[in-house]
Amino acid sequence: MVSRTIMIGGAAAAAVCIAVAASFALNAQEAPEMEETQLSEAPAAPPEVIALLLDNGYTPLGDEGAPVTLVEFGDYQCHFCNVFFHNTESDIISGYVDEGLVKMVFRDFTIIGPDSITAAHGARCAEEQGLFWEYHDVVYSSWDGENTGWASLNNLHSYADEAGLDVQAWSECMESGEYYNLVSASTQDARSLGLGGTPAFFVIAPNGVVLKIQGAQPFEVFERVFDEILGT
Repeated sequence: MVSRTIMIGGAAAAAVCIAVAASFALNAQEAPEMEETQLSEAPAAPPEVIALLLDNGYTPLGDEGAPVTLVEFGDYQCHFCNVFFHNTESDIISGYVDEGLVKMVFRDFTIIGPDSITAAHGARCAEEQGLFWEYHDVVYSSWDGENTGWASLNNLHSYADEAGLDVQAWSECMESGEYYNLVSASTQDARSLGLGGTPAFFVIAPNGVVLKIQGAQPFEVFERVFDEILGT
């Protein structure tokens, strides 16, 4: 593995790094505060790393042609994933996704408990109906701790209804278990990328450079990264 860091300065520097992987593993180190360097100097990630970041994901939120891609690996039971959802995600959507600058891709990394896997399978069934992001928002809005039972199958039925899904079709999809292998594959992708916790984010620049943001960082960290990439 070859790894190097790119500094963007300020508060973001402690949370952001770039990794160039020679194999399927991507294991970036946190970047210390240093002077800025140019993104154009950093090498693009190999195609197999980009594939690990994007394969087995959900339909992106935003303009498919957006120059920047933000990939989140999350678990619906994760406390800090919920913190990101409530404190940061809406600002990214209004400031960058709605402006056609960033598209968001969600990836399952189900590491907390069985209900994490069930909730993720429910998201795949919501995707069948083109309502993944609606389901995603309702489930995160219903968060009530880790392994406390709030994401049980019975409760997920209510969330599916609240998200506007055809609940009968969704229930049939859940009973089929069709997507459990896909949920597992996404989790394995995360492990292959060297991840050990959620949430974890990767920002893919137009030139293929990949930046990693670990944890539920404030909006200002994402803003700094996006603006550095976009040259604004």
